[in-house]
Amino acid sequence: MRILGINAVFHDPAAALVVDGRIVAAAEEERFSRRKHGKQPVPFSAWEQPEQAAAWCLRQAGIAASELDAVACSYDPRLVDHAVSGVDSEWEHLRTTFALRAPYFLRTALPGLDPEIVHFVPHHVAHAASAGLAAPFGDCAVLTVDGRGESTSALAGEYVDGRLRVLATQPLPHSLGLMYEELTEHLGFHRSSDEYKVMALASYAKPTFLPDFTELVRSDGEGLYEIGEIEWDRWAPRRGPGDSLDEVHAQLAASVQARLEEVLLDVAGWLHERTGQDCLALAGGVALNCVANTRLATAGRFRQVWVQPAAGDAGTALGAALHHAAENGVAVSPMPGADLGREWSDAEIEELLKTAHVRYERPDDIAEVAAEALARDEAVGWFQGRSEFGPRALGHRSLLAHPGHAANVERLNDIKGREQFRPVAPMTLAERAGELFSRGPLPSPYMLFVHDVVPGWQDRIPAAVHVDGTARPQTVDREREPLLARLLDSFHDRTGLPTLINTSFNTAGRPMVDSPADALECFGSSAIDLLAIGPFAVRRQGGAR
Repeated sequence: MRILGINAVFHDPAAALVVDGRIVAAAEEERFSRRKHGKQPVPFSAWEQPEQAAAWCLRQAGIAASELDAVACSYDPRLVDHAVSGVDSEWEHLRTTFALRAPYFLRTALPGLDPEIVHFVPHHVAHAASAGLAAPFGDCAVLTVDGRGESTSALAGEYVDGRLRVLATQPLPHSLGLMYEELTEHLGFHRSSDEYKVMALASYAKPTFLPDFTELVRSDGEGLYEIGEIEWDRWAPRRGPGDSLDEVHAQLAASVQARLEEVLLDVAGWLHERTGQDCLALAGGVALNCVANTRLATAGRFRQVWVQPAAGDAGTALGAALHHAAENGVAVSPMPGADLGREWSDAEIEELLKTAHVRYERPDDIAEVAAEALARDEAVGWFQGRSEFGPRALGHRSLLAHPGHAANVERLNDIKGREQFRPVAPMTLAERAGELFSRGPLPSPYMLFVHDVVPGWQDRIPAAVHVDGTARPQTVDREREPLLARLLDSFHDRTGLPTLINTSFNTAGRPMVDSPADALECFGSSAIDLLAIGPFAVRRQGGAR
């Protein structure tokens, strides 16, 4: 059965292809359009179909649109409650009309597609399937939390024999995700985009206002919660463009972060009691909050917590396809990894380098060349294999640097043009991770949990350590990622350090690079010393610094 999954209504438009229960391809439209999160100047123009991503998924599998058995869209406009107030009210009728017309928009984008095979999957059911059906274990509890779906903002349930049993859904307008989005906007960042900045900022202060938010955000002990009216100026002034970030802003971020974690623990505890499951799968935009994930994994009752790497709305494209497959009796295979996007052959990369008149070399081993550059404290752009599905750079579209020099955090943030309070992440072989990191689940291949850095290592890898003594590591499986493993081994041989610091290969406000042309553009416009692109090395002439 050939099923194309589509996310197109809120943000992060994406497409995914599932064939006979196996995930073949998945990609976000931003990697093609170069518009981050699919956002444009006015709200409704963000409701774009993932035309390029969908067409690529079909090309990747050698399937014509006319050969699809189904298209599954991760939003069901028939479930929208237009009486819900305070949530995109002026756009809601237009949004549902757009969604209902989606089959015909898709037919235009994908010639040969039969609109009659398009099916609507409830938004949070798609989130749930993207986690529960893609997880590396079988039966499990599932929790999805985000800003909003059609009329809900969260779902709690379990998967048994590949079928979802819904135990609770959180009605709007109460939403942990929307609360965090509002905070993000109040602090001067972009909502539905920069929430991770708030999470990072929270580490710089104590949750001074937690008692207030304990009163405002109340868990009912039955898997649901209520959120009172929040007047953000009560605790910190609204931050505008160019305004300074003050201690009180960090205190507000820390307070909301702490209350978010407490409510999630309450909901997860109730879910464990109701299901008796050992394993919990998470999705939804809130599941990208790696600090909260670690709290669930270490202080919660589940033996194992797994987070789908594209946990935000992009992942609902995958979930919609998986759900439709399971509902039609197809056995679904676990997610093979996050590298589900585009790749280029060595010949294609070399042709582009020649066309661009870029000087390059083809060494015997690009991992050795990159490791030598990193050991010399050079910044390396690393472009290898298929691109990642989701917001984390996991060693396929990464910027890498030496972890032993604390100044490299500022250096990488300068290269990317982003705030200096933002951390970077260590990349470590799975078999060595336990030596460096404690508290938190290992292995952690998708960089979705935080861990304490073992005291003996904090001074040795200062660039990997956040202000609170934690790090967000990515563990590398030697068998699955042999090239990355070789890079880490080579760097260790030269420095005695078994880790590198890693951040996404992009600059502020731009999507992660996806194509070789994107990589060359970013390399050419930023202070990166070496571009390791496929088997080729491109060096900055005259030095980057």
